[in-house]
Amino acid sequence: MILSVQNICKTYLDYESNFKRFASWFSKNKEEKNVKTVLKDVSFDVGAGEVVGLIGQNGAGKSTLLKIISHTLKPSSGRVTSSAKISSILELGMGFHGDLTGRQNAYQSCSLMGYSKEQIDEIIAYIEDFAEIGEYFDYPVRIYSSGMQMRLAFSVVTANRPDILIIDEALSVGDVYFQHKSFDKIKEFKSLGTTLIIVSHDSGAIKSICDRVILLEKGQILKDGEPEAVLDYYNALISKKQDVQISQVALENGKIATISGNKKACIKNVEILDAAGKKIQNLEVGKKIKLKVTVQANENLPSLVLGYQIKNRFSQVVYGTNTYHLKQALKNLKKGEEYDFSFEFDANLGVGSFSVTLALHDNDNHLQNNYEWRDNAIIFNVVNFSKPDFVGLAYLEPSLEVKRING
Repeated sequence: MILSVQNICKTYLDYESNFKRFASWFSKNKEEKNVKTVLKDVSFDVGAGEVVGLIGQNGAGKSTLLKIISHTLKPSSGRVTSSAKISSILELGMGFHGDLTGRQNAYQSCSLMGYSKEQIDEIIAYIEDFAEIGEYFDYPVRIYSSGMQMRLAFSVVTANRPDILIIDEALSVGDVYFQHKSFDKIKEFKSLGTTLIIVSHDSGAIKSICDRVILLEKGQILKDGEPEAVLDYYNALISKKQDVQISQVALENGKIATISGNKKACIKNVEILDAAGKKIQNLEVGKKIKLKVTVQANENLPSLVLGYQIKNRFSQVVYGTNTYHLKQALKNLKKGEEYDFSFEFDANLGVGSFSVTLALHDNDNHLQNNYEWRDNAIIFNVVNFSKPDFVGLAYLEPSLEVKRING
């Protein structure tokens, strides 16, 4: 193991006011103070070259844990051990001095990271080139936008490939172009064996790059495992109310199906049919298919919306919509009523395996009133027998015209 986190706890004394905090410094009163626990008995190991995603709701303790792992914050108890140097981007600006230029800050940050002047001279051109902030590289950082600061910070930290790299929400700052560029750099580091711990609210990025995901909830590890299963559980968790149940079951193909909701309505049956109405599991690119879903109301309901998402084998959403957006939400359902929903479309998908996620709720999304959310409700395969060869998630069926324009 290249990194081991053992029984980490972090607590703070919670004072009612700044005055009481100040007065406590001089008080001999030993009465128990309010203690706020941010992390409690957090333990996990990370292998060399492993990429771990860290997710959780705001206040779950993610940033605090990363600071402890990076040795910029001491735990109240427990310890972190590593057999390699840790580099990190934990917050915007990573300690840049506002009155110094980008170039001067790059020199200073690299020096604090242990580089000699000769080493910095060798990599400063890379930092300037990768950041792509032009003449602003020699302007004071105080006039930088948040995106420019993140460009500079990311370029400094990644100038040399680190053994362990920790990133806290860095990929969500700045323009889309640099987000893609940064993500490509992270994928390059992964291919070269860098150990990565990434905090991000971008589930697509987490699924595409992480080998494993840890879910923090109220300062404790709630789930630790395969990315899709943990992210599906987290998706159910953030919509959870007091009467919502969450369960996970193993499917025959090895995937995990997450089912959550208050069960005021439920999914009775899911089928994929061809143009002739025949049930199928393998379908051909471009052919017309029908997604048929049977739903039952378990209570009297003022409204019911059915939504679906089609995902590829990496759990990236290819397409999704619901009956609210299609202007066909059902109103005033009676207990026991059943309905068949049939979504018909051309299967203009790339070759491969796909899954369908289904959601029942009362409005445009499932976060407020989740009747049922079902990941991996049905899985199907797409094959190509008749279309020209192509790559990608979708078949766009292009037309082509070529004209000679000289001679």
